[in-house]
Amino acid sequence: MKKPFVLTTATAADAPSLTQFVNAAYRGDTARQGWTTEADLLDGQRIDEAGLRDMLALPHAAILLCQSETGELLGSFHAQAKGELLYLSMLAVNPAGQTQGVGKFLLSAAEDYGHQHGCTTSKMTVISVRAELIAYYERRGYHLTGATEPFPTDPRYGIPKQPLVLLVLEKSL
Repeated sequence: MKKPFVLTTATAADAPSLTQFVNAAYRGDTARQGWTTEADLLDGQRIDEAGLRDMLALPHAAILLCQSETGELLGSFHAQAKGELLYLSMLAVNPAGQTQGVGKFLLSAAEDYGHQHGCTTSKMTVISVRAELIAYYERRGYHLTGATEPFPTDPRYGIPKQPLVLLVLEKSL
């Protein structure tokens, strides 16, 4: 029987360990253990501690944490309510524990967060070459809007190994 997940919210005190967790989930050899790695697309880190603290300080924002019953961090997801729009970013799941439902759990929790803040639409961006990740979100009701955004040029968020663009996905809540 699968053990239930525990939902908590990150605080500034979590920033050092959460920064390490997110970077390990996205980049480097550790990330290659999972199917969501960006290690072949970008060099460098996914986020630094200052950037993570900035995300925590945004108005109507939270970094939701999925933990095991024993307190082990399994995943995290940033959610920010901006009026009727819920903006989601930086879903990170421990690569060794992917395909266990952590991402679905966090996506559901983030959408609940949006509902609680009066949001009617959820929006996210995904790197255009991440077809498997786009398909994952499409299976959960998100659709490509046709809009794109430039990939950030700030090296604090990684150094692209090829030209990258972000695709915008949305879902009605």
